[in-house]
Amino acid sequence: MKKKSYWEDVFEVTRSIPVGRVSTYGAIADYLALGSARMVGWALNHCHTSEELVPAHRVVNRLGELSGRHMFPTPTMMEEELTAEGVVVENDKVKDFKTRFWHPQEMH
Repeated sequence: MKKKSYWEDVFEVTRSIPVGRVSTYGAIADYLALGSARMVGWALNHCHTSEELVPAHRVVNRLGELSGRHMFPTPTMMEEELTAEGVVVENDKVKDFKTRFWHPQEMH
């Protein structure tokens, strides 16, 4: 059986984030007990190589800011995708971040 890579683990957790919710790089890193928030961001910067869709727009920094927005095809795409899912974004930050936050532990 082939062992999953770190990227695949990050992608799997990211795919589990419900529509209309967001998680953080740090929460995903803590859940996987591998690496750091930066490593999660680095993996998500490469999610276009995955065969399945990875909703990287649902991952923000610990303050709820769209810190990864510049890694999308346009700087507004991350906000547009979140808005389409019902997440309100103001000044590049998720409004009501605490109520929108989803921790990967909720999968179990």
